[in-house]
Amino acid sequence: MNRPYNFSAGPAAMPEEVLAEAAAEMLDWHGSGMGVMEMSHRGKEFGQIAQEAEADLRELLKVPNNFKLLFMQGGGLAENAIVPLNLSRGDAVDFVVSGSWSQKSAQEAARYCTVREAANTQASGFTTLVDPISWQLSKQPAYVHICSNETINGVEYQSLPDLKALGCDAPLVVDFSSHVASRPVDWSRVGLAFGGAQKNLGPAGLTLVVVREDLLDRALPICPSAFCYKTVAENNSMFNTPPTYAIYIAGLVFKWLKRQGGIAAMEARNVAKAELLYQAIDSSSLYTNRVDPSCRSRMNVPFYLRDESLNEAFLAGAKERGLLQLKGHKSVGGMRASIYNALPLEGVQALVAYLGDFEAQHG
Repeated sequence: MNRPYNFSAGPAAMPEEVLAEAAAEMLDWHGSGMGVMEMSHRGKEFGQIAQEAEADLRELLKVPNNFKLLFMQGGGLAENAIVPLNLSRGDAVDFVVSGSWSQKSAQEAARYCTVREAANTQASGFTTLVDPISWQLSKQPAYVHICSNETINGVEYQSLPDLKALGCDAPLVVDFSSHVASRPVDWSRVGLAFGGAQKNLGPAGLTLVVVREDLLDRALPICPSAFCYKTVAENNSMFNTPPTYAIYIAGLVFKWLKRQGGIAAMEARNVAKAELLYQAIDSSSLYTNRVDPSCRSRMNVPFYLRDESLNEAFLAGAKERGLLQLKGHKSVGGMRASIYNALPLEGVQALVAYLGDFEAQHG
C-alpha cells in the first residue's frame, strides 16, 4: 500500500511494520486466544509484554540501573502537575521557559509550588535559547525544569545542561516528549525525564517517566496514590490498570528501533532529514524558518511562507501530493513538518520536492 507521508506533531506517524504486526495480532496474541486489549494487566501474557517493553526501552535509551522506568497515564501535560507533586516538597522550583510547552509547565507547577524563572526567551518569539551560564538559578531550588524540544516553536537543546558545572545540586527535570529516542540522553545530568509516547514511542495514552531512585520519596501528602512515583515504582507500573494496549504498541516500536540499529542509527537518520529540509528552506526566497540555527529542532521544523495569502493553496497542494498534517500550530500559524523517527527520509525528500515545485509556480 502506498501510504501518504504524515508530518503530524502528535499523535504522529507510526512505523508501518509495527502497524502491520499489531493488525495481524489484533484477535489473537501469540496463540493466547486473546487480543492484547482483552488481557488482564496482571496476567502472565501481558506481564511478558510489559517486561519486554521495559527491558527493550532501558537497553535502547541506556538507562542506568539507579533509575526507575515507569509507564503512566495522563500525557506530558499531566506530568506538569505530577512532577511538582512528587519533587517540589512545596519549595521553589526553577523553570527555563523556552517555548509554549515549558511555559505551560511553569503555569501548572505554580498551582503546587513557588515557580521562579531562571530564563525566558519569549521576547525573541521563542526562537532562541539562553546559554545555561546566563541562567538566574535560585540558591536551592527543588529542581530545575527544561523542555528539551519545543514541539510548537521548533527549538531544541543540542545537549543537556550540566547543573553541577553551574554550581547547582538540584536535579534536572526534562520534558523530552518530542525528543526521546531521537538522540542519546546523558543520564548523568538528569534527575527525571518524562514524555508522552505519541511522538516517537507509540500511541497516545502512554506516558514514560524515567526517575532517579533517590528522588522517589519526596511526594507531597496531597499527591494521588496513582501518581506517586514511589508507589508506581514499587508496583512495577501496575498499581492501577496501565494503558495496556499503548504499552504493547510501544513495545513493538522499541523492537522496531532495535532492528533499525538503535538510537545512534536513528540520530544519524534524523540529522540527515533535518539538514535536507532546513537547507531547502534556507535556500528559498518563499519560505523562512525563524529559529536561531544553533538551536533548531531536528524533530519539528516550523516554517512560514513569506506571502501568507498562499497558505491555503500550499496546504491543498501538499495534500494532493500525499503530504499530510503540515499546518502549523494555531498559536503560531505558518507550517510545521514533524519528522520523527517513523517518518522516512523519502518523506522529507518528497516534501523538499514539493517545496521547490510550489515555489516555482508561485514564488
